[in-house]
Amino acid sequence: MGEDSRFKEWEKKELAKSISRFPERKEKFTNHGGDEIPRVALPKNMDEKYLKDLGFPGRYPFTRGVQPTMYRGRLWTMRQYAGFSTAAESNKRYRYLLDQGTTGLSIAFDLPTQIGYDSDDPMSRGEVGKVGVAIDSLADMETMFQEIPLDRISTSMTINSPAAILLAMYVAIGEKQGVAASQLKGTIQNDVLKEYVARGTYIFPPKPSLRLITDIFQWCSRHMPAFNTISISGYHIREAGSTAVQEVAFTLANACTYVNAALDAGLEIDAFAGRLAFFFNCCGFIPRLRVIH
Repeated sequence: MGEDSRFKEWEKKELAKSISRFPERKEKFTNHGGDEIPRVALPKNMDEKYLKDLGFPGRYPFTRGVQPTMYRGRLWTMRQYAGFSTAAESNKRYRYLLDQGTTGLSIAFDLPTQIGYDSDDPMSRGEVGKVGVAIDSLADMETMFQEIPLDRISTSMTINSPAAILLAMYVAIGEKQGVAASQLKGTIQNDVLKEYVARGTYIFPPKPSLRLITDIFQWCSRHMPAFNTISISGYHIREAGSTAVQEVAFTLANACTYVNAALDAGLEIDAFAGRLAFFFNCCGFIPRLRVIH
């Protein structure tokens, strides 16, 4: 198959599918000088090495990006990590950020919430609302998302050990707003192995913790197909003192453990792997893992 035919095949498959889902935002994209920017820039001669190492956007090995049109069809989600004090105070902040142009939320929870303590527990003394928002009940969650339309924004929640509980609260708030679970978009960190490696906000032993994580995989694959069920985080490992190589190694090892635990629990790989996300210190973004057949 020649280079030109491979390009036409990409246009018929990956490109056409992408445009049907996310039509390009403008008919024509230009640079500051007014020159038109081609959708895909290609060399005059595409040899086998080029196709193997780079290829086309939206196709393995995804060197040129995971989306065939990249941000022509859909802009990246802009969100700022935030959360402090009470649910009411955090709600004010989130509404302000959305008014200023952010297109998603990134929720920071305080340490007692991260470890499953109520704010009035003696163990929580001195830490309530300090490095994130305190959430003790469904009522708190409802206050935090008051007047925030969950059908129009996506929410990233940095929570691990109590991830199932906070996710259930989020689903309940969506129902109160008339938004079905299948419409909810976002990411839940849900990466407890990283807590053992680097941070320490774990509650349960590793084995039952993995069971909770795979249960989330399974439930969300059935009821929340647009929600990323885990963000496997190298960032915290690097912050704890690892090298860049160790950061990647630990993160990928954790990812393999989650995948194997899900397979052992009887889940089909395609039911959950497309919603695994990663977060690394070196690049600060969360790409979705693509399942390659």
